[in-house]
Amino acid sequence: MEELTPRRKRLVLATLCATMFMAMLDNVVVNNALPRIGRQLHAGVDGLQWIVEGYSLVYAALLLTGGTLGDRYGRKRIFLTGLALFTAGSAAAGLSWSTGPLIAARMLQGLGAALLTPGSLSVLRHVFTDERERARAVGLWSGVSALGLAVGPVVGGPIVEAFGWSGVFWINVPVGAAGLLLAARALPEFAGRARRLDLAGQALSALGLGALVYALVEGPTHGWTERGVPACAAAAALLLPLFALVELRTADPMLDLRFFRDPALTAAALSGFMVSFGIFGTSFFLPLLMQDVMGWAPSDAGLAGLPMTAMIVVAAPLSGALTARRGPRPPLVTGLALCAASLAGLSAYGEQARYPQYLWVLLAMGLGMGMTFTPVSITVMQRVDPARAGMASATVNTLRELGGVVGVAVLGAVLTSRLAGVPTGSPDLLGVPPEQRHPVPGPAAGALAAGPGDTLPQALRDAADAAFVDGLHLALRCGAAALAVAAVLVAVLLRRAPAAPSPAAGRPVPAAEPVGR
Repeated sequence: MEELTPRRKRLVLATLCATMFMAMLDNVVVNNALPRIGRQLHAGVDGLQWIVEGYSLVYAALLLTGGTLGDRYGRKRIFLTGLALFTAGSAAAGLSWSTGPLIAARMLQGLGAALLTPGSLSVLRHVFTDERERARAVGLWSGVSALGLAVGPVVGGPIVEAFGWSGVFWINVPVGAAGLLLAARALPEFAGRARRLDLAGQALSALGLGALVYALVEGPTHGWTERGVPACAAAAALLLPLFALVELRTADPMLDLRFFRDPALTAAALSGFMVSFGIFGTSFFLPLLMQDVMGWAPSDAGLAGLPMTAMIVVAAPLSGALTARRGPRPPLVTGLALCAASLAGLSAYGEQARYPQYLWVLLAMGLGMGMTFTPVSITVMQRVDPARAGMASATVNTLRELGGVVGVAVLGAVLTSRLAGVPTGSPDLLGVPPEQRHPVPGPAAGALAAGPGDTLPQALRDAADAAFVDGLHLALRCGAAALAVAAVLVAVLLRRAPAAPSPAAGRPVPAAEPVGR
């Protein structure tokens, strides 16, 4: 790699920060548009779930493959390809006229993100060779990524109100186009190296995860014996264990399961997975509650989440300092416990709750999330030698993303199972006059399908809204219980874990031969 001037290094950092900000922003800003997408495209809960799941599933399934392709064909080439695909997917999503094309466009976005994300940190490690300079660059890069998550809910509402739901996708197009021009000029060339693609592992993971999520999303809505749900569930039960066996036996795995021999790495991965499971799974449904049940405008719903996102930005550097002094156990366990308490607390409030009553919940949720982000990354960097740091980082990031996918699917299954019991199909049970009795287009019609011009009887709307709130409360309690169990497991794992070795201690983790970047 050629020697870079300080100005060129700043351009590289600016390019990577801008693209990561865009990718992280897109992860959360879409949630603000879901209620309006549901009304204008007539999408039910399962359709809205797939708009989120389509992106996350493809991204998670192909993240490690993106790292492998960057190693083999050059990180700049794969980064530019991923950014181009992400930008094209954003434009296609903005032009979508129905749920199907929108889900396909979101999957294209996920493919692009899977190609551009893995190489970003690796580029920084090679461009910034001085340890202090590299630490500042990685810190800024991480901060900008967190900022994307923080401002997404805030800017999403005003964008939806000003430009419609498609605006949350069109905003990516000029940023992506500028990023392509800047990256083509600023990023240095990195020579690829020979690396065998783990085609068997990639195929098994993609098929297994796709089958699992399909079963979890479709089962509660359409029945566990309908639409191929049993076949998908059986396929997932077969393919995912087979994927684990293949990864244990291959010489160049896309997911090195031997990393989990270290209890600290297992605790870090579990923390990342479970925070995404509980928090991002919940964040899918909160805009639906605030906008469709409570009647908030999209901009107001976005501003309501500002205290939570601000706490993430504040807590992330504080947790890094705490980890440096006391190790990862205090911040990780505290963060998981705060996330569990916040979900349990939120389940105590319904559609009549006032914002000041549950403000503490948002603050605790943001603090808990911020307390977990940095310790997970630090733990991975401390306990894996540099030759395998890229693989370890990609593994943890994949599990984080999968946590969000499974969280939306599982908590959505809990919610839609409860919604399926609402008696909207029997209007006589609700006292609706005969002249107003008509089929309701789905179990959550009151909360999702009824737009301003619809003539849905008020009794049916109220019943659907009440069922939605009741199902959301049950989903929140399930998420809180899972996070509480995770906090206990992480505390036990980190108590058993040996101290992190010094950089001169040699190979810190008994794993496969070096295959990382």
